[in-house]
Amino acid sequence: MKKDSALVLFSGGQDSTICLIWACKNFKKVETIGFEYNQRHLVEMKCRTSIIRKLKENVNYGSIIGKDHIIDLSILSEISETALTKRADIKILKNGLPNTFIPGRNLIFFTMASAVGYKRNIFNFVGGMCETDFSGYPDCRQSTLESQQLTLSLGLEKKIIIHTPLMNMSKSDSWRLAYDLGKESLINMIIEETHTCYLGDRNILHEWGYGCGLCPACKLRAKGFIDWKKINDNI
Repeated sequence: MKKDSALVLFSGGQDSTICLIWACKNFKKVETIGFEYNQRHLVEMKCRTSIIRKLKENVNYGSIIGKDHIIDLSILSEISETALTKRADIKILKNGLPNTFIPGRNLIFFTMASAVGYKRNIFNFVGGMCETDFSGYPDCRQSTLESQQLTLSLGLEKKIIIHTPLMNMSKSDSWRLAYDLGKESLINMIIEETHTCYLGDRNILHEWGYGCGLCPACKLRAKGFIDWKKINDNI
């Protein structure tokens, strides 16, 4: 039985696109929310608009996907110094975290989403966070999001549920899930329409999608695709 409604944190990237389709399979009504924070890969905002439009034109999703919300969080780029919001080489810092980590980003995303959800009477939230093949961000961990789920539930006096379908999946697993959810049409959409590259590079279309091919996000995506293809070709 499908649950009533969900709000999907939708960036226009591979993981959030998979999660958007997952939400459409599990909820009767789905809304989306995106965030502008002066990210270097701001091209993702154009990608998400195109993806939403095409999904709404699809007979399978058009009646499910509803309102899209855009939140201006440009303050994030002003209070943090990271390679995702500033022109800087991507590297690992002395604390062991990559300099692409924006402190508090996902926590703020879910807090803003919960405020929008409260207004829209939506209390299921879906995010593409993963703690298996990921960049080491502490706010992507299941323990972090379970804690925030409790905090938001207490703070809003509502039962908040944060769904993270990819949490324990490798990137290869997420490609497999995409295929299971939408077959070749979803795989092609992910390759041709989504954007995950940290540098916002859409000059080259690789077999796994657009990107520079060198940043951590591209490397994870490419490796996951290659691993999935090997397994898929052997089935």
